[in-house]
Amino acid sequence: MSRLRDLNPLLFAVLGLALVAALLVAFWPQSEQRQVTAEFPQSVSLYEGSDVKILGVPVGSVDSVRPAGDRVIVKFHYDAQYKVPADAKAVIISPSVVGDRFIQLTPAWKGGPQLEDGARIGLDRTATPLELDEIFGSLNDLAVALGPEGANAPDETGVGALTRLLDSTARNFGGQGVQFNKTLKNLGKFTATLSNNKDELFGTLGEIEKFTKTLADNDHVVRDFNDSLASGADLLAGEREDLAAVLVNLGTAMREVRGFVRDNRELLGSNIRDLERLTDILVKRRGELDEILKDAPVALNNLYIAGDSGAQALSTRANFAPTVHQLQNDPGTLLCSILGTYCTDTPLGQVLGLLNQRAGANRAGPFGAGTAPSPDRIVEPIDRSLAGLVEVP
Repeated sequence: MSRLRDLNPLLFAVLGLALVAALLVAFWPQSEQRQVTAEFPQSVSLYEGSDVKILGVPVGSVDSVRPAGDRVIVKFHYDAQYKVPADAKAVIISPSVVGDRFIQLTPAWKGGPQLEDGARIGLDRTATPLELDEIFGSLNDLAVALGPEGANAPDETGVGALTRLLDSTARNFGGQGVQFNKTLKNLGKFTATLSNNKDELFGTLGEIEKFTKTLADNDHVVRDFNDSLASGADLLAGEREDLAAVLVNLGTAMREVRGFVRDNRELLGSNIRDLERLTDILVKRRGELDEILKDAPVALNNLYIAGDSGAQALSTRANFAPTVHQLQNDPGTLLCSILGTYCTDTPLGQVLGLLNQRAGANRAGPFGAGTAPSPDRIVEPIDRSLAGLVEVP
């Protein structure tokens, strides 16, 4: 009895600790987990308990790995506090050549729907690393393909095509290392220039695209133009002898013209200056020319009507009664009134003014012999060049 009394306090303490541990396990808040099933074509070095990571941070572990025909079914879980995109992919990562691997969920969540609990990731969204034996196998296949049983099979001279290629390359690049290095550097500068001017380059390509689109939209017009150009080329080809003769004659004519211009340079210069003076006068007198062109047809028609072919004379009737005083004092005004023309500031008016001056200076007879011109009359200077038509000193 004394021994049981000695054990009772110890037994009660153990039972109390066990009860507390059970309560902690039962009521301790646990993190919620999400289960995911993924299909992989293979799962080398992936075991139960392997890590599941996001951006290299462990967030869960693998629960089971089992084969299922041509694929491997891997079930794993991760803590629900981590968000994973609904279209996430599962990738087996190999941190080293030898060692356990883990599952990486990618990409990282940036917003949007999340991967649901119990989701399934198919083969189209999983990937496995390339195995070392596959790399060695690919290298072996390449070596066999390039070896004496493949591309480098010896010909009748006993030399393979790959050997010839390597020999030719060695001879061509032998001693050209500096130039080859310079070429690579220039190529780097060229690519940098293209990169710095990519906007202009793409703009140019855009304009070229518009140009080609315009040509495509007007394909029939371009075809017609090409046909016309081809027809013109055929015509020139058929007349090439005549065209050659024309070009020869044109060259001879140009030589003659050059000689003529050289021998008559001063005379041509004078004629050109006179022609320039004449054109200036025509421009300045375009009003008078316009009046002449309007009145000349009427005057010529009247002259034709007044002509009498039978009598060989002009049949006219003077419809004016000039006095002797008017004829003596102002013959110019009288003549202008007869012609019905406004003569002021015209070559005809200047000639008539000269006549008036001479008539005033040479008056004689009963109408004022020796009479001088009136002092209030302005005597205009005489234009001996006929308004610039002739050159005078």
